[in-house]
Amino acid sequence: MELDAAGLLCPLPVLRARKRLLAMQPGQVLRVVATDPASVIDMPHYCSQSGDTLLAVDQDGTAHVFLIRKGSA
Repeated sequence: MELDAAGLLCPLPVLRARKRLLAMQPGQVLRVVATDPASVIDMPHYCSQSGDTLLAVDQDGTAHVFLIRKGSA
């Protein structure tokens, strides 16, 4: 699944990712694209609190790309 959060400012990228992850099955992977500079701090923090796994963080131009695996909770 993919979430385009480009152009959204904190806390919206994390909130939208959370909503999408809640609707997913454990083990599924969500790709999030965000342009908010704070997302490089917010997404890892969210994952550590939620039980989801941050698989990768990459940069594509001005966008940050996060791969998040839905946890078992």
